[in-house]
Amino acid sequence: MTALKGRCLCGACRFTATPSPDHPAGVCHCSMCRRWSGGIFLSVACGDSLEFEEGAPLLVYDSSDWGQRVSCASCGSTLVWRTKDRSMNQVSIQAFDDPGQFEIGMEIFIDDKPGSYSLANETTKMTGAEVMAMFTPKEADQ
Repeated sequence: MTALKGRCLCGACRFTATPSPDHPAGVCHCSMCRRWSGGIFLSVACGDSLEFEEGAPLLVYDSSDWGQRVSCASCGSTLVWRTKDRSMNQVSIQAFDDPGQFEIGMEIFIDDKPGSYSLANETTKMTGAEVMAMFTPKEADQ
């Protein structure tokens, strides 16, 4: 996929990012994402390709020992969940001009999802423990 342009609601934070063709767009149901985004966080993996235009008024919140949430400091738009080393950026599909181009294929923290909604399409589902296990360093065999 080629680099796509995106922006926040007020246009003060503009960026380019290249969504990974190897990962479908996903939904995070964790309580932090729901509070931060005001609903479910719909995002697409963009690796380290995300580049904001110079002067973008970013509000960066350290939400865990390894993760950050990035919003526009002017309008408050939810933009990116990223690792602190910025090697992994999950960009909100809503910040792109055509969010409908992304097929939702994965749901994470499915065990945190409230019962009041569900997605219509079939997706791969992972619990919070399964997601955390993916990021936990494995101990070396002895």
